[in-house]
Amino acid sequence: MKKLLATLLLGVGLAFGGLNAVAQTADAPAAAVATEAAPAAAEAPAVEAPAAAVAAEAPAAEEAKPTVDKGDVTWMMISTILVVLMVVPGLALFYGGLVRSKNMLSVLMQVMVVFSLITVLWAMYGYSLAFGGAGLIIGNFDKAFLMGVTVDSLAATFTDGVAIPEYIFIAFQATFAGITCALIVGSFAERMKFSAVLLFSAIWFTFSYLPIAHMVWGEGGYLLDKGALDFAGGTVVHINAAMAGLVGAYMLGKRIGYGKESMAPHSLTLTMVGASLLWVGWFGFNAGSNLEANGGATLAFINTLVATAAAVLAWCVGEALGKGKASMLGAASGAVAGLVAITPACGSVGPMGAIIIGLISGFLCLWGVSGLKKMLGADDSLDVFGVHGVGGIVGALLVGVFAAPGLGGTGAEDFSIASQLFIQAEGVVITMVWSAVVAFVSYKIVDMMVGLRVSEEAEREGLDITSHGETAYNR
Repeated sequence: MKKLLATLLLGVGLAFGGLNAVAQTADAPAAAVATEAAPAAAEAPAVEAPAAAVAAEAPAAEEAKPTVDKGDVTWMMISTILVVLMVVPGLALFYGGLVRSKNMLSVLMQVMVVFSLITVLWAMYGYSLAFGGAGLIIGNFDKAFLMGVTVDSLAATFTDGVAIPEYIFIAFQATFAGITCALIVGSFAERMKFSAVLLFSAIWFTFSYLPIAHMVWGEGGYLLDKGALDFAGGTVVHINAAMAGLVGAYMLGKRIGYGKESMAPHSLTLTMVGASLLWVGWFGFNAGSNLEANGGATLAFINTLVATAAAVLAWCVGEALGKGKASMLGAASGAVAGLVAITPACGSVGPMGAIIIGLISGFLCLWGVSGLKKMLGADDSLDVFGVHGVGGIVGALLVGVFAAPGLGGTGAEDFSIASQLFIQAEGVVITMVWSAVVAFVSYKIVDMMVGLRVSEEAEREGLDITSHGETAYNR
């Protein structure tokens, strides 16, 4: 418990229509109406001149004030709730069903507590560094601890003159940071210390997630200024997390008995429930990234639907051709693969382009968790890199193709596929290298401080009992 408290303290310490006045004429009909409505109106001409003088200055100030639409605010609140649903219980159940029963509870705990930790760190300093100021790589501490943010503070949207309350923008982006760190848990599931998971998450979040998020989405960000397209987090979330997970799988080593003992999922029923919740929540993840309840949100919405469905079909076809049977695990994995791949492209491509992206991601991610995984030789427990890494790369690159207006995308008339592909590839490479380096250093620091891996005895008994003193199932 002391180590856990010390870990949390260390994670916290890482941060250091307008008003127009029209002069009324005192004609008889107007006077008659005014008399019926309010007798005191007869005295109005006495104050008419000064009132007009004050009102003359009002229009300019009012015109400069952004519009806040209640529909946009409502949609963003719903979207934020949907992303929370993706993590707890969605991701937690998806991952939990894939591990052995003796480790079910540990995965649920890691996902839930990591998400909670990052949400707090986001409010303390994460939001400020990601969105608090202009810079090529990182923001500043001007909004640390949400200084200066009030109920009247506004955040810009993609439409000039339209804004949303800053608080809901902060909350929405907090869920992105939280789920990114929670995704990494799947790579080292069943063998990493709980305190090490939390300490690593805090360090990696600070030095990898925040810079990548700023470079892609923040004011003055290097990749944003380059014109990189990442509507909802293909690089920021999925490739970023996948690289950290892959490095972790190498550094922790393989699970005891890997390749010799059965490590089949203990509950595909829970995995299917988790995948379904991810699909539902992903509508908030993708369509919510539009920041407004308008046509752009509906484009992201339908793309999230059709790309995911296409990926499910592609994965099932691939399994049937390769193994003779399509599996429930494959269908669930295909859904996640499609969701991942369409994430960076959902607001920039048309529905037909989304279907193609879904089909390609379904086939390639199937290869990612089979052929590529064998080539890499890492025990990526729940195939974080095979699905999120491969799917994220597919989506990040293909948006450079299908955003072209001639292919149904939303790109400008002078859109160049070759030029955009180069920019997208640059974003992918920068994210992969940055995340891998930060992850390697972070794991090393954690290993020196608290150690990375549980003992052999604890791993054989299961992390539910040895790390948390309880079990997921009573027998």
